[in-house]
Amino acid sequence: MDVRLDKYLWAVRIFKTRSDAADAIRNNRVTVNGAYAKPSRDAKVGDKIDVKRGLITYSYLVLELVSNRQPAKNVSQYCQNITPQSELDKLNIPRETIFVFRERGTGRPTKKERREIDAVMDEMFFDDELFDDEDEL
Repeated sequence: MDVRLDKYLWAVRIFKTRSDAADAIRNNRVTVNGAYAKPSRDAKVGDKIDVKRGLITYSYLVLELVSNRQPAKNVSQYCQNITPQSELDKLNIPRETIFVFRERGTGRPTKKERREIDAVMDEMFFDDELFDDEDEL
């Protein structure tokens, strides 16, 4: 039985839709045995699949092939989560936030205040990929 990689990732509930899985594979956020793949690649028993979501790279081991979406309780029969604890610890890292203090009752920022806030934000270093990937979580 051959199962496309995007279909397998959808079937074992790693992605909500098959098109989400295909997009992630095309955007090089999914590797199979350390190599980038295409959505049409066949998944094989024993493959190690790494999925990058935000700052974390989740790792899965293919135990058995399946082409139909499975209930959450059955996923462990088909795929094993082998994500190292060091990756999972990244979830608990506190995120730096910026809080601009405004007096209570002063309303919305004026154009000048908004430009000042934007200037402060531009000075800080942000990783663009972080913001793109967070929308998927």
